[in-house]
Amino acid sequence: MEYTEREEKHMSIMEMSEEDRPREKMLANGAEMLTNAELLGILLGSGNTRQTAVELAKEILKDSENNLVELGKKTIGELKRYNGMGDAKAVTVAAALELGRRRNLAEALEKPQVRDSSDIFKIFHPMIADKQTEEFWLLLLNRAHRVIGMEQLSSGGVSSTTVDTKLALKKAIDKLADAVVLCHNHPSESLRPSRDDDKVTHQLCEGFKAVEIRVLDHIIVAGEKYYSYSDDGRLE
Repeated sequence: MEYTEREEKHMSIMEMSEEDRPREKMLANGAEMLTNAELLGILLGSGNTRQTAVELAKEILKDSENNLVELGKKTIGELKRYNGMGDAKAVTVAAALELGRRRNLAEALEKPQVRDSSDIFKIFHPMIADKQTEEFWLLLLNRAHRVIGMEQLSSGGVSSTTVDTKLALKKAIDKLADAVVLCHNHPSESLRPSRDDDKVTHQLCEGFKAVEIRVLDHIIVAGEKYYSYSDDGRLE
């Protein structure tokens, strides 16, 4: 059946050929057998006058470089720009991505011992890799370098955020932390620390040194990559 541009009927998953229905595939074979587009198509439920839900999902994923982290950066407003995407579909997709982010965080914290910079990256990546503004976090550790807490110190603009040294010290002291890790993201995905990054690192290292709490590292999450002050030999 063909649709003209004047018709407003959206092609639903149930109108697809039986072998192409992602819901039936999932019931028969499990979610792990579906592609990202098929899973996203299930969330959408229907497409538009020219596309099925899965075809619309493929378009959205293509615009996100077929990368779920990039997809997670899209706002509800950006999702609604696609033909056939209203408030309900955009909110559903955004909610599913947020649940995925929280699940990744929970899994990362199930083994909360910090041995090197890659362990730190695994903890923070699902939290802040796709954020569109900078967030600065403090990871609190005991003597064995096991995580005993996480605190967000600030949330700022696209290229910078302000950190209160006294607040950071209080958070660590209240938790009786023996060591801490600093972490923030670069929405621009630049791996190069800025002058402000260097300044904040120096201030916090000096502050924690005064109260005999070790700063193990400062990690900058830049998309799928990261920069480590410690690995680069620049941690004071």
